[in-house]
Amino acid sequence: MSAPVTTTQPPSPPPPDPHPPRPAALDPTRLRLALRAAPRHPLAVAGLAALFALGVGMLLVLAAGAELATAWQALDEGMFGSPYAIGSSLNSAAVLALIAAGFTVAHRAGLVNVGGEGQLCAGGTAAAAVGLALPAGVPAALGVPLVLVAGFLAGAAWAGIAAWLRVRRGTSEVITTLLLNFIGIGLVSVAVHEEALLRQPVTSSETLPQSAPLPTGAQLPLIGGPESPATAVVPIAVLAVVVTGIVLRHTALGLRLRAVGHSPAASARLGLPVGRLEGGGLAVAGGLAGVAGAALVATAPYVLAEHFSSGYGFAGLVVGLLARGSLTAVAAASLLFGFLTSGGINLQLAAQVPASTVQIVQSVLVLSIAAAMLFTTRRPGSRR
Repeated sequence: MSAPVTTTQPPSPPPPDPHPPRPAALDPTRLRLALRAAPRHPLAVAGLAALFALGVGMLLVLAAGAELATAWQALDEGMFGSPYAIGSSLNSAAVLALIAAGFTVAHRAGLVNVGGEGQLCAGGTAAAAVGLALPAGVPAALGVPLVLVAGFLAGAAWAGIAAWLRVRRGTSEVITTLLLNFIGIGLVSVAVHEEALLRQPVTSSETLPQSAPLPTGAQLPLIGGPESPATAVVPIAVLAVVVTGIVLRHTALGLRLRAVGHSPAASARLGLPVGRLEGGGLAVAGGLAGVAGAALVATAPYVLAEHFSSGYGFAGLVVGLLARGSLTAVAAASLLFGFLTSGGINLQLAAQVPASTVQIVQSVLVLSIAAAMLFTTRRPGSRR
């Protein structure tokens, strides 16, 4: 007799919940918070600041009596209209990137290097002295590295003065690097006015107070062809930014610099050499600014002259402040400022709009982003 077959019935499903949970995306509280936080995103703030600066620039163009279409065409041609314009813009951007990368290194160690202009002048003076001391037939494989190394060492030594005062005497690096700017600018003026130093021989009353041209082997080679003035400073700046980013983000040295920047006292208790890290970070910042100065001297017209820096040191400081520690932002801001600088020159020539209009727009952009930093970092509902 076979056993009876039993079948098991599957359990009946639970009854549906009459009040299912609302999806997170439709939660009004979260949606309201997301909408409140959206304008605080750094990209949104940067976009709004750029629009505001663009509006100021348009008003300045109209105030100068020019048409907006004509001014925009002149600006576009000055930035991208020819290989010469693009190459000149890239050279300017490379110089700014070198200075801003050095600023980021010092900033990571908790220091503010505002002496890029003086360090650039020291590097340019040393590069001119070394380049003019080389024989006329020196090969570029030897002359160019010597000029750039001289610029790096001079800029690092110039910043080393402020670093020593900071480490040994506790003097604020902001004050010392700022004051050293004026000494560096004066050093260039003295060097190009004194025949015993770097001034070219005075052959007539029209001889300018500047150095003699660097020999061919000490001049930066062109990389963009005969129609473009872009030189080897562009790949040098790219390499400097990439290496700086890797060191700061993926090495023990970068971690130590960050620790010192957050808390020197706690870093000292952990056994870190705070003084050497701070001094080294400031010296590297000065060295990169010195390389920028050497690159300016080794680029056409290959002479050291008064005001050869054209304010690149201060502009590089602004780029570093805008980047806020990001090497990607350093590259982007350097390109923006470099192309705007070249476009501003053509803006004055083609549209009869003062080139200072671009500088005003840049300043408004910086002030807008700086003012928005408080808005982006302050939590909603905070009274601070």
